[in-house]
Amino acid sequence: MSKLLTVFGVTGQQGGALIKHILDSPSLSSTFTLRGITRDASKPASIALKERGVEIVEADLQVPSTLTKAVAGSHAVFGVTNFWESASYDVEVSQGKAIADAAVEAGAKQIIWSSLPSITKMTGGKITSMKHFDSKAEVETYIRTLDIKSMFFMPGWFMQNHLNFMKPKKANDGTYIFSQPWEPSTRLPLIDIRDAGKFIAPALLNPELYHGKRFTCATAFYTLAEMAETWTKVTGKIVCLHVSQKAEEYDTLSEVQREELKATRALADYGYYGPTGAEDLAWTLKQVTEELRTWEEFVRDNEPWFT
Repeated sequence: MSKLLTVFGVTGQQGGALIKHILDSPSLSSTFTLRGITRDASKPASIALKERGVEIVEADLQVPSTLTKAVAGSHAVFGVTNFWESASYDVEVSQGKAIADAAVEAGAKQIIWSSLPSITKMTGGKITSMKHFDSKAEVETYIRTLDIKSMFFMPGWFMQNHLNFMKPKKANDGTYIFSQPWEPSTRLPLIDIRDAGKFIAPALLNPELYHGKRFTCATAFYTLAEMAETWTKVTGKIVCLHVSQKAEEYDTLSEVQREELKATRALADYGYYGPTGAEDLAWTLKQVTEELRTWEEFVRDNEPWFT
């Protein structure tokens, strides 16, 4: 008998990628039936998933009473929240805890939480403004106190970030400027978020083995210089790295996002995942059985970049 996997954020990048991976995998799709949670079942993305056999249920993270029905009968629950909808630490913590509580109340056997490390703890309190890291870490801490199997999916820097506000911009001389707040040698753990399901699948198939484990989810660490060089190689256009000193250069960002961007300059000294990041990634990659997309493959997949 198949097991019910309930996925929050089903029309978002993470939940959507997990659903697609399971649907496209004969072994996983024969093991799990799928339920997707959304606030609006009339969205085209929701309708498309329903047509592929995914049960779509409406629920609102701000109304915990709606979550009980959403996760009823679930064997496993994937929980993810969007900090930027409220830009509030307290709201995200409340939403994450509500998902976890609903999963426990429903008798689910496993919860997989989209988490991140606590930057405040990692830096010994030197950086306290990275709220969207700290809030997810607080929910993780809470989940660890509950009577349920758990796994923590910790995505790196989305390659997809560079499709929009961090995309290189054309300069007057015909080159393209890749503007970032870090030095060229800064190493970012890049993940093509379409690969989310590849990282989560091992824990779904073996909850006991991976109970309480953190998966450091990225293809590899890439320097900013390597990223710019790959754009040049693939597109044939010269892409130059510019170390930005002003958050104001990112005119599409909110004020909260600009403040966090300033903080990331100092975070570069500690690393995205902290001092054990490289070691933790190496362990994670040994658990993953499928090929992950590289930065070069991502750049090629999304041509043309410059017109």
